[in-house]
Amino acid sequence: MGANIKIKNKKAAFEYYLLEEFSAGIVLTGTEIKSIRAGKASLNEAYCAFSGHELFIRNMHIAPYSHGTYNNHEPKRERKLLLTARELRKLKTRIEERGFTLVPILLYINEKGLAKVDIALARGKKMHDKRDTLKQKDIQREIDRSNI
Repeated sequence: MGANIKIKNKKAAFEYYLLEEFSAGIVLTGTEIKSIRAGKASLNEAYCAFSGHELFIRNMHIAPYSHGTYNNHEPKRERKLLLTARELRKLKTRIEERGFTLVPILLYINEKGLAKVDIALARGKKMHDKRDTLKQKDIQREIDRSNI
């Protein structure tokens, strides 16, 4: 397809320990995929939740398509994620444990032209863990500057 769209959730690695990653398809409407291909989406406040035996991504913002008509999509609607039954069962049992959550980390268009979301099973960080992450980031930045 040639479109190299990769929309990242930059806060996810800072806020959570990312333990295990999964790639899921998304059920979208026509104007939503056109907006994603234009790069008009955001994962910053998005999260994943189960409704029955199905997994949905909530609060993911996809801007209305500029050339859409009266049947343009709602920007923050709930969208179904497509995973295998085995993956859904595994995630549901892990989510029911205390302290685990599912966070979307990357939205991209694959080589077939389909929209995919990488989601991660994550555990929240405490404040001192976030400070350690910032220190490691600063140290790595200094090392990179000295190597130039």
